Amino acid sequence: MFGARKPRKEKPRVSAYDKALALLARREQSRRELSMKLARAGYERDEVEQALDRLADDRYQDDERFAGVMARSRAGQGYGPARIRAELKSHGLSDARIRAELDALEVDWHAEAAAQLRRRYREPAGDDLAERARRAQFLLRRGFAAATVRAVTHADVDEAACDD
Repeated sequence: MFGARKPRKEKPRVSAYDKALALLARREQSRRELSMKLARAGYERDEVEQALDRLADDRYQDDERFAGVMARSRAGQGYGPARIRAELKSHGLSDARIRAELDALEVDWHAEAAAQLRRRYREPAGDDLAERARRAQFLLRRGFAAATVRAVTHADVDEAACDD
């Protein structure tokens, strides 16, 4: 009545190079990130290394370019230098590269922290210590330096005093 099922044809496996290229077509990625994704997909270490070397030679993958894109993106999203540094470090970038990218941003971190506070909290905190602490924690989680947070949250109090 019913015949036996035909076995499915297996798709030929995509090379590590082609898989990585497809990942890079979506967005910039670090060498470490691509390496981990390809390893999870079951590619052998040698094939992964060869693919990544070829991608670098062809200038499709460049950690320097990735660092710049990532740093600008995160700064534009309102994150502070500590958070950006930690994220770049997690991608296996050198401290020198990270420092260079942060310097290249030319961001006024005080102004950016103040802008984040204004965006998140419409009204000044005033003299409420608990509210000021909550706002300071918000900025610290976003990666702003403690000195910047202190200056910005205290400026908030000074601003409120001037309004009275």
